[in-house]
Amino acid sequence: MSDARPALTLLTEEESAFREAVREFAESTIKPRVAAMDRAATMDPEVIQACFDMGLMSVEVPEQYGGQGGTFFMAILAIEELARVDPAVSVMVDVQTTLVQNMILRWGSEEIKQWILPQISKDKVAAYCLSEAGSGSDAFALACEAREDGDAYVLDGHKLWITNAGEAEFFAVFATVDKSLRHRGITCFLVEREQKGFSVSKKEDKLGIRASSTCEILLEGVRVPKSRILGEVGKGYKVAIETLNEGRIGIGAQMVGLARGAFEGALAYVQERKQFGRPIGENQGVQFQLAEMAARIRAARLLVWDAARRRDAGEPFLTEAAYAKLVASRAAEYVASEAVNLFGGNGFTKEYPIEKFYRDAKIGQIYEGTTNMQLQTIAKQLLGGATLP
Repeated sequence: MSDARPALTLLTEEESAFREAVREFAESTIKPRVAAMDRAATMDPEVIQACFDMGLMSVEVPEQYGGQGGTFFMAILAIEELARVDPAVSVMVDVQTTLVQNMILRWGSEEIKQWILPQISKDKVAAYCLSEAGSGSDAFALACEAREDGDAYVLDGHKLWITNAGEAEFFAVFATVDKSLRHRGITCFLVEREQKGFSVSKKEDKLGIRASSTCEILLEGVRVPKSRILGEVGKGYKVAIETLNEGRIGIGAQMVGLARGAFEGALAYVQERKQFGRPIGENQGVQFQLAEMAARIRAARLLVWDAARRRDAGEPFLTEAAYAKLVASRAAEYVASEAVNLFGGNGFTKEYPIEKFYRDAKIGQIYEGTTNMQLQTIAKQLLGGATLP
């Protein structure tokens, strides 16, 4: 009697077809431009528009607002597949979808949705502006101020480490209406690039994901109508926290895709590269390295997918998102490093794409919540009575 069992279905037919379409798009449209974009530290405008045309910049936005009407999980699949080819393009899409659009869909008024969603679904990039020089992991120690003035608020301050800032036309800016209230004074404002007093300043010269722009934002007397407040005055901390929980799943997906790209490159290389008269992949030591890499990727992916499924199902996912980002970011750094080792000297040169995956991986343990912050989140939940699933 056979004990064979059918494989567990992790993806629906629609999701599988979508993933394959994104993979093909990444290979045909993005891959030929990756090296040039990395060298220039600039996102190719044709790549940006191609992502819009493919619907990747609006996966979860309802069709009535010009989006694709898909699920959060499908956006996560897209982020993973893009990162397999270029993590820089992946994070551009990630910020647009899991952060900005999700935030607007949940907290925006109907007026705001009708105003901004069609634009950031068609051809306008958006950015999420929370971090400042004195507020990183302590996200709500904001110095950026918003002063009430009639039917508007006037914003003054500056933001750092803003992803997509170089290309964005819309910015979700977090500022405090009263520093003494600390997190209870935080409010989210939607600002347009062309507004008086708003400017994109210094662009960071980064180690990795170089094609993804990361810039400083200056706000000098920027007047924002009260109708452009996302959520309510003083509720910006809640907007940010809930959005970042989703964003961490997106970063987890980015890191899984990055690890897959590095692993697949290494797997092919060890079957071609010969030493002592045979492919190095025939050596047991190399085989063990590959097996360890594959196991970490698989574990990370399952955690990411689990968190995304819980989010779509309306279940709590705070701890699951922390697990996903923690494990995926560590897996990406480990796998990319091992891939460089397997390539040997070739892995240390820009002739091969492996060194870029290695550089790109480091940011995974830093942005959208450092590794220590994920550990703190998990530990708090455990000490509060949470159990392992």
